[in-house]
Amino acid sequence: MTIAMITGANSGIGRGAAVDLAGKGWTVYGSMRSLDKGGKLRDMAEAAGVEVQPVICDVTDTDSVNRAVAKVTEASGGIDVMVNNAGIGGNGVLEETPLSLYEEVMDVNVYGIIRCTQAVLPQMRERGSGCIINISSIAGRIAALAQSPYVVSKWAVEGLTEGLAQEVAPLGIRVAMIEPGIVRTAILAKNTEAPNESGAYDAAYRRLFAFYAAGLANPGHPSEVSEVIYEAATSDDPKLRYVCGWGGTELTENRAKISDEDWVALGAIEDDGEYVSRFSELFGLDISG
Repeated sequence: MTIAMITGANSGIGRGAAVDLAGKGWTVYGSMRSLDKGGKLRDMAEAAGVEVQPVICDVTDTDSVNRAVAKVTEASGGIDVMVNNAGIGGNGVLEETPLSLYEEVMDVNVYGIIRCTQAVLPQMRERGSGCIINISSIAGRIAALAQSPYVVSKWAVEGLTEGLAQEVAPLGIRVAMIEPGIVRTAILAKNTEAPNESGAYDAAYRRLFAFYAAGLANPGHPSEVSEVIYEAATSDDPKLRYVCGWGGTELTENRAKISDEDWVALGAIEDDGEYVSRFSELFGLDISG
């Protein structure tokens, strides 16, 4: 029996993964900051005929994380798979984004992963087995326009995960990261603000929202991510990175092919129509709306 703990299980990818993985026979503990936030998770689990155990865990609070991991470990005997999913968005160009927003996003998206991983690694190391799965983003591979705080956090997740994978490989612990493109989740509905105070970055924000509008016309489903999480944890031929969702493959593969100079030149294009055309040439995605 696989025992999994999934952070941020009250919504979006985390909620879908908790229900889907319970449906595969896993014993799943879904964490959230307050049990009051778990109504939809409970309803989805009941509708699917499965059980997901709710656990209170605020990933920005080390004591809360340690209590949650201890509670799950006591109830289950140990955590086999830790899915670090809890995350928040963060729009803004660097000039106009307050440092406080960077700090808030980093605390959840990066330090939250560190807290949860530090809490669970000792038991995995002692057993000589276990799996850590970090939910990153295509924004961890490509500097998505006008989302500086989010991009910074996800690039940090990528480096953190690469390093961790090597650190624990000799200990029998598997590490993977999932890099979704656009997936229909509540985080997108919440992520609509943009601190465009000067007006100097109008084009950047227009292009940001045009990109998401294009993806939301045909977004990935959270169940896609669930399947990739399952594969990452169970495959006989595991990988470090897994891509899914709208635009995931196109953006990651094509960014690796184009030069840094082409990337910067794309941002310098003034006309929106020309920008959309060049974006399509470089990445094979239509963001014209």
